[in-house]
Amino acid sequence: MTAIADLAAAIAEQLKARGETIAVAESSTGGLISAALLAVPGASAYYRGGAVVYTAKARAALMGIPREALEGMRSASEPYALLLARTVRENLGSDWGISETGASGPTGNPYGDAAGHSCIALSGPLEVAITIETGENDRAANMDAFTAGALDLLLRALTS
Repeated sequence: MTAIADLAAAIAEQLKARGETIAVAESSTGGLISAALLAVPGASAYYRGGAVVYTAKARAALMGIPREALEGMRSASEPYALLLARTVRENLGSDWGISETGASGPTGNPYGDAAGHSCIALSGPLEVAITIETGENDRAANMDAFTAGALDLLLRALTS
């Protein structure tokens, strides 16, 4: 198994044992967080749903976040990632919400972040946000690194 598959399997075991659910809002991972969680047999016991929130239009349509809620924050930041995680958790009625937003590459984003920048947030019984900087411009490798970072953050929260 790959490291991502191992993380997803461990998360599935924890969520099922706890009787808890997860919802996902991701951007530069392009659905890989959801795909990893859904690849584990029995995912319907813990996976509530998810969205790839790649644009402002997607954020409005899929998440229902009004423009006013974004005052004082920008995309690809920890506060924005927390907003996404809270919103997806609330919208889907899950115990946990996890989000990711960043710049996979090969170039940076319009906000001045270099390729390899990602903010990941978790909302649930505890809230936390982290920033990952890979220093790489390899899009696929960054997507994998961001996915692994998100799953690692979730697993650490579930086992602490």
